[in-house]
Amino acid sequence: MAVKLKITLKKSPIGYAASHRATARSLGFTKLQQVRFHDDNLVIRGMCHKIRHLVHVEQVTEEQV
Repeated sequence: MAVKLKITLKKSPIGYAASHRATARSLGFTKLQQVRFHDDNLVIRGMCHKIRHLVHVEQVTEEQV
């Protein structure tokens, strides 16, 4: 079973550093409360860690997506 990350943008990146806004954009976020599913790998985890104050991350299996 493949593990995916369910990432939800909970807070606006407006007012934060440009690199935080760019990270949120590169994860695919354009609006608040959007949900994106990404493969669980170190690159995505690092991006989530960088903007951990803006997002909520859950681990889900392939069947739950």
